[in-house]
Amino acid sequence: MKKFYKLVFTFLAVLLVMAPVLSSVAKADDTTQSSSSVTSTTTTSEDSLAKIKAKGEIVLGTSPDYPPYEFMAKGKVVGMDIEIAKKIAKDMGVKLVIKKMSFDSLLVALQSGKVDMVISGVNPTAKRAKSVDFSKSYYKAGQYILINKSDKGVYKNRNSFSDKKLGAQTGSLPYNLAKSHAKGATVKGMDTVSDLVIALKSHKVEGVVLDEPTAKAYAENDSSIVAVNGKFDLGSNETNDVVAVAKGSTSLTTQINHSIDDIKANNSITGYLKTAGSYMKVNTANTSMWHYWKYFALGIEYTVGISAISVVLGFLIGILLAFMRLSKVKVFKWLGTAYVEFVRGTPLMVQILFVYFGLGVIVNIPAVISGIIAVSLNSGAYVCEVIRGGILSIDKGQDEAARSLGLNSHDTMFSVVLPQAIRNIWPALGNEFVSLIKETSIVSIIGVSDMIYQLKIVQADTYRGVIPIVITMILYFILTFAISRILRHYEIKMNSKMNRTV
Repeated sequence: MKKFYKLVFTFLAVLLVMAPVLSSVAKADDTTQSSSSVTSTTTTSEDSLAKIKAKGEIVLGTSPDYPPYEFMAKGKVVGMDIEIAKKIAKDMGVKLVIKKMSFDSLLVALQSGKVDMVISGVNPTAKRAKSVDFSKSYYKAGQYILINKSDKGVYKNRNSFSDKKLGAQTGSLPYNLAKSHAKGATVKGMDTVSDLVIALKSHKVEGVVLDEPTAKAYAENDSSIVAVNGKFDLGSNETNDVVAVAKGSTSLTTQINHSIDDIKANNSITGYLKTAGSYMKVNTANTSMWHYWKYFALGIEYTVGISAISVVLGFLIGILLAFMRLSKVKVFKWLGTAYVEFVRGTPLMVQILFVYFGLGVIVNIPAVISGIIAVSLNSGAYVCEVIRGGILSIDKGQDEAARSLGLNSHDTMFSVVLPQAIRNIWPALGNEFVSLIKETSIVSIIGVSDMIYQLKIVQADTYRGVIPIVITMILYFILTFAISRILRHYEIKMNSKMNRTV
């Protein structure tokens, strides 16, 4: 086992040495690589704008599922907010880079430096103002409620939903308004508007609270739903739509405000909404799933790629952790046990958010790499327990027999015990690998274009909720079934070989 101990010591030493190196590299990237989107949350008023101009690009964070503000059409992000972002970037003389992610991750991305600004129907609430800064208002919309056409006349405004369920996007102004102004109503929060519309059409909720343009856009493109004026009290400035930037970015805010003043002076919002409307009309021209095969193909590519890499890394991490837990050295055993218990005791979603946003403060890790790291580390903990159980299941007589033949502890483990353990645990390992394909769906929350992310794009693009879900379910089944058959094939081969040996 001496070789194993040396390996572990070397591994830990490399981590300690590389930590400051990675940190310094990340700092260098902030000023030399145009692909870097890191903007310190403590940016001073003198350099927030200068840093963006030095990079030559401004990174926009948005959730493209909110037509006509921002949505997907023809494979790109379009909408009123995107036109505003283009105007801001043009006035600065820099390139606009768009990062897509879920709405409730946007301000976290801003605080952690993943994006330079957020334009996504953001409202300047007092709570948000504690952590980010806001520009002037560029738009103020009324709040409408989507209802099923069959309920037209039953629900007239927010006061009609007593003892009923209202849906709204989690963390949004409509959600807060529904909670505080729709008396007697139960408010159900969801991540995306497309999910809310599906919930409405399947009668999981009786109404969906949305900004006026968004509600009308969905109603105009779906004959089964209608939009009614919610008649919410919108006297507060918190109902305005603004651009969010990192706290203390005074010079950047000032520059953005100049662009907004220009937009208002030229009444450009009307034109932006008209442009967004033209894309929405195109969206309904061909809503067949065959038309969107490239979206699903891209989702499969990312899902398979992340799963394949994570399987290999997770297996290697699992073996290392298993040996640490089986080690007679208390420090290694304690570290291995602590890691496994911690990872198994925290949700994978939280781990992904921590790697992407938390570690992103130190090292700017791309979304795809963050997803691979988090999934691999998570899988490693479960693989560790499978392998450890397999090793412990091998009769001690095997070890004694190997020693009597002159094999040392290293050769006994890797030539006698481990091969038998792998054979015994192969079905359990196979189950972990199959589960990994499904678990990678969680990486969509940080904007990775896996199958779940593409599913939501197709839903928002076609205004069809159920069919894209069915297609995605079938694709996941095909992938997992194929992997199961491959694993079963090798399980039979291993059993046959063992039987011949016996």
